[in-house]
Amino acid sequence: MLNPMQAWNAWAKLAMQVAVTGFEAQNVMALRFMRLAAGGARAKSEASRMITEKVTALGEAQSAAVRAAIKGDKSHRAATKVLRVYKRRVRKNRRRLSK
Repeated sequence: MLNPMQAWNAWAKLAMQVAVTGFEAQNVMALRFMRLAAGGARAKSEASRMITEKVTALGEAQSAAVRAAIKGDKSHRAATKVLRVYKRRVRKNRRRLSK
């Protein structure tokens, strides 16, 4: 028998992951702004890196969504796979910028 709470729990879990990733992304934005405000070669490098990373992440996320759709994954699983792309990039940037 179909349990309606199971689907709700999956979306609730995804919503929490999105919220956490959003907070981590704000942290990365603050670190980037500090680096940009400092100026110099590192700021210039960071500015170009931001654009390149965003375009690449979008392509990866679209690819993850298409693969999930082709496999016939449920919508919350497809969304989780897309979020995983962004989570990985945000955490990588936070580690790099925190040094």
